[in-house]
Amino acid sequence: MSTQQEGSKAYLISIVMVAVLGGLLFGYDTAVISGAEKGLQAFFKEAKDFTYTDGWHGFTSSSALIGCIIGSALSGFLASNLGRKRSLIIAGILFFISALGSMDPEFLFFEHGNPTFSLLIMFNIYRVIGGIGVGLASAICPMYIGEVAPSNIRGMLVSWNQFAIIFGQLVVYFVNFFILGDHIQPLVEEMGKGLAAIDPRAQWTVTTGWRYMFGSEAVPAGLFALLICFVPETPRYLVMIGQDNKALSVLSKINGGERARQILQNIKETITVKTEKLFTYGVMCIFIGIMLSVFQQAVGINAVLYYAPRIFGDMGMEDPMMVTVFMGIINILFTLVAIFTVEKWGRKPLLICGSLGMALGAFGVAVTFGHAGMELITAISIMVYSASFMFSWGPITWVLIAEIFPNTIRGAAVAIAVAFQWIFNFIVSSTFVPMFNMHLTEGDDFGHWFTYGLYGIICIIAAVFVWKLVPETKGKTLEDMSKLWKERNK
Repeated sequence: MSTQQEGSKAYLISIVMVAVLGGLLFGYDTAVISGAEKGLQAFFKEAKDFTYTDGWHGFTSSSALIGCIIGSALSGFLASNLGRKRSLIIAGILFFISALGSMDPEFLFFEHGNPTFSLLIMFNIYRVIGGIGVGLASAICPMYIGEVAPSNIRGMLVSWNQFAIIFGQLVVYFVNFFILGDHIQPLVEEMGKGLAAIDPRAQWTVTTGWRYMFGSEAVPAGLFALLICFVPETPRYLVMIGQDNKALSVLSKINGGERARQILQNIKETITVKTEKLFTYGVMCIFIGIMLSVFQQAVGINAVLYYAPRIFGDMGMEDPMMVTVFMGIINILFTLVAIFTVEKWGRKPLLICGSLGMALGAFGVAVTFGHAGMELITAISIMVYSASFMFSWGPITWVLIAEIFPNTIRGAAVAIAVAFQWIFNFIVSSTFVPMFNMHLTEGDDFGHWFTYGLYGIICIIAAVFVWKLVPETKGKTLEDMSKLWKERNK
C-alpha cells in the first residue's frame, strides 16, 4: 500500500494503540484501590501517633480524584503550550512515579513498615500525583486520537479509548486477584487490634500485598511513557505552531498525499491564530461540552463501578467479587457495541438509547433492591444499567468532547469539560454510600429506592438534553465544527 497515495492504516492504528494505553492506565489507576484498600486500611490502623478513622480511609481511597481534577484543569494549558504528545509523556511519567511511590511511600524519608501520620500524607501525595496523570490522560488521549483520526472512523477510534479504560479496570481486578493468591483480605473488625490479632492468611496482605498491587501499575506506565515518545505530534497542533511541513508529513502517512493537502488547507482556514477566546463560538458550545461531562457522571455509573462488590454483597451473593468481574466482562462487550456502531448509527441515537436503558435499569434496582426473592431481577437491572452506559455515555461522551470544540479553543474547552467530569465523579462517589443508607424510619428501604430512582430521573433528563441540544458530529471534520458553531451563534 502506498503511504503517499492512500495512507497507511497500520501507521494510524499503531499510534492510536499507543495513545489508548493512556486510557488503560486511566482505568488501571482508578480501579487499583478496590483490591488494595482493605490491606491499606489495616496497615494504617496500626499507627500509634494518630487514629486512622473511616473518614481518613474514605479520603485516602479517593485522594487520587483530587489529582484528577488538577490534571484535567491543567490539561488545556499543557496541551496548548507543550503540545499533545509532550503532555502525554508527562502523564506517563506521573503514572510511573505514583505507582512506585504508592508501593513504597517510605522511600528515603521514613522507616519501612512503620505507619505514621506523615507517611499517610506522603502516600496520599503519591496518589494525587497519579491522579494528575489520570486527569491529563483523560482529557488529552481522546483529544490526540480525535486530531489524528480521519473523520469517517474518528468516532470508532476515540471509542477504543473507553474500551481501554474498562479493559484497564478489568485487568487490575485480575492482577489484584493473582497478587492476593492464597492470602485473604483482613476483616474490618480485626483492624486496629494489632497485626497478631489479624488472621494469619491476611497478615501478608496488610504488610506487603497492597504494595504490590499499587506497584504493578509501574509496568504499563513505563511502557506508555516510553512508547509515546515515538508517536508524532498531532497535525492540528503542528499547524497551530506554524510547522505546516511536519503536519503535512503526518497527514500524508495517515490519509495519503492528495487527501492530506486538502485536510491541511481546511485546518489552516480554521486556525488563523494559535488560540481564540473561550467563548468565541458562543456560550452554548462550552455549556454543551460541560453538560456532557456532568451527565456522564450524574447518571450515577461510578456508584455501580466503585461499589459493585458492596452492592452484590448486600444482596446476599456468596462471591460478590466474581459477580463484579462478570459485570466487567459484560461492560467490555457492550463497549465494543459502541465501537462498531458509532459511525453507522451516530452519536445522538446511541446516547439517547443508552440513557433510556440506564433509566430502565436504575428504576428496576430502585423497585426490587432488598426484596426477598427478587435478587435476580435486581442483579439483571444492575447489569442493564451498566451495559447501557457502556455503549453510550461511557465512550460517546469522550468522542463528542474530542469532536465538538473548534480547533482554536479545543485545549481549554476540553480541560474545562473534563474537570467538571472529575468534580461530579467525586460528588457521586462520595454521596452514594450516605444516600444509599438513608432511612426515614428504622429499617426502611428509603435510601435504596431514592438513590437509584434519582439516577433514573437524571438519565431521562440526559436523554432530553441530547435530543434537544447536542449536535450530531458523525462524518463531520473537526474543521466543520467551527462552521457549525458560527452558524448556531448567529
